[in-house]
This record gives sequence, C-alpha cells and structure tokens, in this order.
Amino acid sequence: MNPSIISDKKARYFLIFDYILIIGIIISLLFVFFIKYIYFHQLSISFATITLACLSIIGLIPVLVNTIKAILNKELSVDLLASVALISSLLMHEWLSAAFITLMLAFARIFDHLTEAKAKNIIQSLMKYRVEMVRIRVGDLIKEIHIDLVKVGDLVIVEAGNNIPVDGIVVSGHAEINESALTGESELVPKKTGDSVFTSTINESGSLIVRTQKIGNDTTLSRIIKLIDESSREKNKVERLAGKFAGWYISIAIIASISMYLFGVDPKIILAILLVVCADDIAVAVPLTYTIAMSSIARKGVIVKGSGALEQLSKIKYLLTDKTGTLTRGKPSVVGLIVYGKWTREDVVGFFASGASESNHAVSKAIIDYSNKESIKPHVPDEFSEISGQGVKFIHDGNSYIMGRLSFIESEGCVVLDQLRNDVEEQKNLGRGLVFMAINNEVCGILSYVDDLRPNIKEIIEKTRTIGIEEWHMLTGDNERVARAIAGEIGISHYHANLTPQGKVDFIREFEKKYGLKSGKSGGVVGYIGDGVNDAAALALADVSIAIGDTGSDASIEAADITIIRSNLDRLPDTISMSKKAQSVVKINFIIWGVTNLFGLALVLIGIPGLGKIGPAGAATYNFITDFLPIINSFRARQK
Repeated sequence: MNPSIISDKKARYFLIFDYILIIGIIISLLFVFFIKYIYFHQLSISFATITLACLSIIGLIPVLVNTIKAILNKELSVDLLASVALISSLLMHEWLSAAFITLMLAFARIFDHLTEAKAKNIIQSLMKYRVEMVRIRVGDLIKEIHIDLVKVGDLVIVEAGNNIPVDGIVVSGHAEINESALTGESELVPKKTGDSVFTSTINESGSLIVRTQKIGNDTTLSRIIKLIDESSREKNKVERLAGKFAGWYISIAIIASISMYLFGVDPKIILAILLVVCADDIAVAVPLTYTIAMSSIARKGVIVKGSGALEQLSKIKYLLTDKTGTLTRGKPSVVGLIVYGKWTREDVVGFFASGASESNHAVSKAIIDYSNKESIKPHVPDEFSEISGQGVKFIHDGNSYIMGRLSFIESEGCVVLDQLRNDVEEQKNLGRGLVFMAINNEVCGILSYVDDLRPNIKEIIEKTRTIGIEEWHMLTGDNERVARAIAGEIGISHYHANLTPQGKVDFIREFEKKYGLKSGKSGGVVGYIGDGVNDAAALALADVSIAIGDTGSDASIEAADITIIRSNLDRLPDTISMSKKAQSVVKINFIIWGVTNLFGLALVLIGIPGLGKIGPAGAATYNFITDFLPIINSFRARQK
C-alpha cells in the first residue's frame, strides 16, 4: 500500500481521536460546573472527576509518544513541558487542570492537522481535474482508452465541457479554455492551432485535437502537485529559530521548576507556572501562518517553494530582471528586412528561416512565423550548432551560414560594409532589435524585430516600489539604445545592455557580493526575475528567484523559489505584499504569546487585588483560552 495513503489514514484516526477526546472532556467539565453550581459543592461529583481523570490519562498517551520520539531524536519539544505539567496535575489530583491541559493539547493537535491539510486540500482540488478515460484518434478511427495508456505523440480529442487530460499542442480546432485551476485567472483563454494546452484546464467551448507532449508525472499538473507537497514540509529561518528557542525555553522552564521545588516553593504554584508557560500555541501558530499565506498565494497561480522563500521575499530590496519574456511579452515579431548583395528577398528569408528552424529562441520562433506568412519554407541544415546568447552556425548545400548578433558575425570573420553600419544605426534609432545573416562570410541581410511590453508593466513596477523595492535593474542582450528606450518607457533607472547569458550571471554574482545576503550586509535581499527557460543559472544565484513563464515551463516550475504561472507579472506586487503580511502576523504572534505569558505569570505570582492568585486550575483555564489568540491571528495571513 502507498505509504502516503497509510499516513493519511493515521492522520484521520488521530484526528477522530482528538475530536472524541475534546467532546468527552467538554461534556465532563460542563457536568462538573453544573453540579457545583446547583448543589454548591454538597453533592458528590466523583463520577465526573473519575471521567476527567480517565480522559486526561488517555490524552497523555499521544503527548508522551511525541515526547519520547523527540528525545530519541535529541530534540526538546513543547510536548515535554506539557507532559511534565499533565503528569504533575494527575499526581496532585488537579483534575480540572489535567482536563484543561488535555483539552488544550487536543486542540493544538487538531490545528496542527489542519495546517498539514491546507497543502493537501490544494493538491486534492487539483487532483479532481485528472481524467480517467481519454478519446484518441488513430488514423480514421476514434478509440477510448485509459489515461495510463496514452503515449507521447497520440492525438487526443477534447470536446466542449471536457477536462484536458494531457500537456500538448493544438493541431486542429478552436476553443475557449479555463486555466483557473493552474493560474487563478477566471478569464477564458482562446486556443488555436499551434497553441499549448495543459492538464487540469477545462475546454469551455469549441473542439480541439491535441498532440500529446507530456503525460503522467511529466505534466504541469503533476510537477505543481509535487512542488506544493515538497514546499509544505520545508521550514524557514523563523521556524527553525522558533524550534531552537523552544529548546532553550523548555530547558529553562524545567530547570526553574526543579530549582523552585528544591527551595521549598509550593508544588501547586510550580504547577500553575508550568501551566501558564506551555507554548503549544506558538508552536502551531507560526507554521499555520506560513501555510495559510502560501495556500492563498497558490490559489492565485503563484507557487512558493517553502516558507523560507516567502520569508526572503518579504525582505527583498533589489530586483534584477531579464527583459525578454519578463518585462516584454516574450513574443517578438519581425517588422523589417534589409537585403544585401545578389540575393533576393525570398532567398534571405529562407536563410533566416533555416537558421531559426533548429533553435528554441523567442526570436527564432518569430522568424519562423514570418517565413510562414511569406509562404517560404526553410531548408533543413546539414550541420547545425548554436552558441548561447550569440547566434547559430549551419551548413547547407556546401554553403556556410552564420546568424546572430553583429559582434558574433564579426568575430567569425564576416565582412561588414559601411552601408551596413549606417543601416544598423538607423534601425537602432528606431528602437528595434537586430539579427544578422551571413553566407560564406558575406552579410546578406538584416532582420529587425520588436517585442511588445507587458500590459501595465510600468504600474506594476511602481507598485513594487511602494511596498519596499528600492531598485530595479534590467539585464538585456539588446543594444544600448533599445535598452535605454525600454527602460525609460517603463520607469527603470538602472539598465545593463549587450549582456550574454554568461554576462548576466557575472553581473548577478557581482551584485550579490556587493548588496545581497552574501555580502554580509543586513537585510539586503536580492531577487532575480526570469522566464525560467534561459535563466536557470541566474535564478540559482539570487537570494530569492522568481520565474515567470507560460504555464508548463518545466524550468520555471523547478528552477525558481517562486513561480508565477502563465506569465502574469501582475501577481508580483500582491505576492510580495502577502509575504510581508505573513511576516507581520508571525511577529504579532510572538508578541501575543509573550504578553499573555507575562500576564499569566503575574496572575499566578501576584494575583488580582481582591481576588487573589490563581491556582493550577485557573492557570490551565487561562492558558487554554489565551492559546487561541495567536492561532486566530494566524488566519489574518489569508489573502482577501
């Protein structure tokens, strides 16, 4: 049997156990208080006290089990302090105290179960979109098969109202797709031939035939589920510090209790102090806060890889960003072509298309689209090689071709005439990107392209500044003039042009040394935003990495600390705000815990004028009531 299924069953059994325990104790307490109120202590309540004692002893079992496990792992947990307090209450016949401790611990375990269930609920909500049976087209036949039998390359038929069962490319049809399960966006997305579709999305209208690209554990849905499951188990710096603090706190409490006992302090006062300082509330409230925040963010189409990433994001001051696919749509379009020498326009478009046919670069895709519109089919190169961030070289029919940056073709020994340099200056002044083509070391054409900015990008950048981002730095491979024009249009003062992928890595490394956490300066968190495809090395270097890309980008899901699904950069300011809110809630939780503990100790040691000091039963009741304060506060981390 699957271990996760066994674990889920155990969790359910323990949850039922805690609920029964709580109900039994509450009924017993109500009976005790009812009898005391009606009969003014004159009627025996031995049955109720026996019931409370039995339930408290039963409730002690899971606490002792957790304590022993922690000790065997050489850890000190709050269960140790609770065990000491509960056993002491039972030995002193403080049945009400024991009952309230058991009640408090049972509620704490339930909230702990709920914390773990948060991530599982998201996973279950995604799992419901899985499809069991799939219709595929085989030649002229339509077959219905189980999803496990679908292979890469199969043509899957998706009718209106059906969930899309695979990741793939539309080969026929038009449809309106609901991608809210992955992106949090309710707006329908039109899909046509050549567009990508993804598992767990819904065909609201129209009919599609989809060529399968990914199945099973390789699909976007499976990768997101895996990421959510892993991130829910990661602890951040605050949680780890809370664990270390708990160890010191418990040690001091136990040593202080033993010392007070040796100095002759009344055992009931010692017990009351122990009951006040039990810290189950903060042990539950801190992870609950991060889980609630990450769950809320996930429902908006942003996946955070653990609470550590959320904590880092809350402190971010500097944002370094890729341009293409991040600040722009990442879908360049060809706007011009200049031809040189003896070649015709059709010849040069064909050369460019041949060079682009084997490349996955965004500009290469634009060139292919352009050649398709011109009805010019590329030749398949006999030999092909791509130099990242520079260009491509290929051979066809004995001719040698070079396509890429001007600096690249010059470095390869191509002849660059003065007229060409004049044309380059003119195109640069128009703010266009340029790709050069040379055949046998002779330049035969310049292709110019533009890439539209993302909608509202200027407003998005301004929003991030209002919530704490001090500097944006744009890193791009574009020339100086294009970079300056784009930076000015979107309101970024710092831009860095003519950077290769390695140049971006070098820049980030130096920036981190100067300003980031690696510099040793306090609070200088550096973030990098990239499309998750060509920026894996850059993403790995930053203190916190944010990938933004079309749904289904493997790199964007796996390489970054935070993934914004479907290139929705609008989510960035909200996600940063949520991270800051989560940190604020955690700090307030610690303040609530500290204040309530101090006030509780004052009630035990000093008391209230006219009412006196509270004993073990009063301390247990006080702790039980105040335990809910930080836990209730944790729910403020939920996104509105």
